[in-house]
Amino acid sequence: MAANGMNGFAEAKLENDDFAPSDPLKTIRAFDAFPKTKPSYTEQTNSGGVWTIILVLASLWLANTELSRWWKGNTTHSFSVEQGVGHDLQINLDVVVRMKCEDLHVNVQDASGDRILAGSTLHKDPTAWIQWGNNRRMHTLGATREERLEVKSAGEYREEDVHDYLGAATKSKKWPRTPKLPRNIDSDSCRIYGSMEGNKVQGDFHITARGHGYMELGQHLDHNTFNFSHHINELSFGPFYPSLTNPLDNTIATTDSHFQKFQYYLSIVPTVYTTNPKALKKYTDKYHSSPSSGEDELRAHRMRGAKNAVFTNQYAVTEQSHPVPENAVPGVFVKFDIEPILLTIAEEWSSLLSLLVRVINVISGVLVAGGWLYAMSEWAKEMRSRGQRAPGAQYEGILSPTTPSVSDEKRKQLGF
Repeated sequence: MAANGMNGFAEAKLENDDFAPSDPLKTIRAFDAFPKTKPSYTEQTNSGGVWTIILVLASLWLANTELSRWWKGNTTHSFSVEQGVGHDLQINLDVVVRMKCEDLHVNVQDASGDRILAGSTLHKDPTAWIQWGNNRRMHTLGATREERLEVKSAGEYREEDVHDYLGAATKSKKWPRTPKLPRNIDSDSCRIYGSMEGNKVQGDFHITARGHGYMELGQHLDHNTFNFSHHINELSFGPFYPSLTNPLDNTIATTDSHFQKFQYYLSIVPTVYTTNPKALKKYTDKYHSSPSSGEDELRAHRMRGAKNAVFTNQYAVTEQSHPVPENAVPGVFVKFDIEPILLTIAEEWSSLLSLLVRVINVISGVLVAGGWLYAMSEWAKEMRSRGQRAPGAQYEGILSPTTPSVSDEKRKQLGF
């Protein structure tokens, strides 16, 4: 009866779990699609432990990389046609010329034929050239990078981060004061600084000597007093942000020639730095002036007080200088052209859900790849151990028919 009971138990394919108390979660466990291996069938090895530690460290490192990348954000550059009606363009200038103020004229002339006497708008302060030659960030323009590095503490223009622009825009917008002249030193230079309004069209402004460049009444200046060596402290367009770095900021150019012509060709691109591009698109108005044109246009814009957007202008510059004959006009000439495009530099962050998906993908990929590498290493180790066995050698095994057992030896001795 016991045998029949046991056979009936086996024929019915019953297990011990079938006689356990009913579990309400048994129905849910029936949907388990992940196979389980009993602990008695698993084996822990040293190589498996090493591989596990390596995979855990690799997963943590890659997850930390994804988290750091998400924290820093993603900077995008997009171009579009500049919205708004452009009328004026604010020019911010701070330059020191190695000539006396009464001997210099500053004028602006644009493609429409308008001429602005910038000398009546800008400030002129007498100063000494030696007071401006010790700027640690000064650098020359038009030389190679190797020659630029020969200058002590030479500075080189680099595009700043979006947060650097946002932070610099909140700083003071006042012009720095002209340093006082030391005792027993006469002024031999002139600092010209301030902001002026011009038409938002192609144009140029130039610094020339009195009596040269335009037909005007006045005493003809002696040519021996010409020296257009200059130090550009600030040259920017649009709203004045003195803390932002522009390509011509802290640029120095010197000459020993009385008739030297310095020419700068600028290509201006209206630029917006923001950490909220969605709000920028929402408040863009094509019927008002562009906020990148100047302070007045910025005050009229609906995002004028926003701390997550800076409206400014970038420019690329090409420089050349050469001596000119005495019948030509020496001086400093800056020609600028305005591009009809708007560059938006935005820093954005993805959602937490996308971050979680990326981290899970990275960790899953590491574990899957690590599993394959571990299986291949174990297979290679097994193949290597088989190759090291001696040829023709026989190894004992439980199911080996060629291996004589002890009972067989006794039977032979007893004559069975």
